[in-house]
Amino acid sequence: MSRTLVVVSAGLSSPSSTRLLGDRLAQAAARETGAAIEVVELRDLATDIANNLVTGFPSPKLGDAVETVTRADGLIVVTPIFNASYSGLFKSFFDVIEAGSLQGKPVLIAATAGTARHSLALEFALRPLFAYLRADVMPTAVFAASEDWGASDGPDGDLTARIERAAGELAAAVSGRPAAPAVADEDEFVPFDQQLARLGITSSR
Repeated sequence: MSRTLVVVSAGLSSPSSTRLLGDRLAQAAARETGAAIEVVELRDLATDIANNLVTGFPSPKLGDAVETVTRADGLIVVTPIFNASYSGLFKSFFDVIEAGSLQGKPVLIAATAGTARHSLALEFALRPLFAYLRADVMPTAVFAASEDWGASDGPDGDLTARIERAAGELAAAVSGRPAAPAVADEDEFVPFDQQLARLGITSSR
């Protein structure tokens, strides 16, 4: 069964350094796993996310995006850093995902900003968020400041080296778990007893 890596990008511009970082991480991980890559661009869902927060009901487009994320074998989540934390759009998207949907799912966290001063946001904002969601957060987080693009060295090595290390961790985590099940046919009938059994409940008649 093929595996799928999903990039969730909260970049606001086009082209976006946030999307570029997500693409590079996904390509590096896919080389090791052979997984297919899908991308969820949150800027295209901004209105749908806001409406969902107010009404409690997702649009078909947002519902498809949530389904893509929750069924992924591994996630790469990338946000620009605003005011020392993830963007509101990024947080709002994960607020509309049902609790428990990301439990145990391998997640690689990454971020971009204009200056390296924001790099600690990965540790004090993104990592606690996905730990709370009970995801399996990779040890290496990747931050890219403006000066990192094209740089060959730095205190933690160049950006390419960080990407390869983080992608290797994600690839190992994805390869070590069963592939996500295929989407069931919407018309498939599942008897009520079987539905209860899947929840560990024994029916009585």
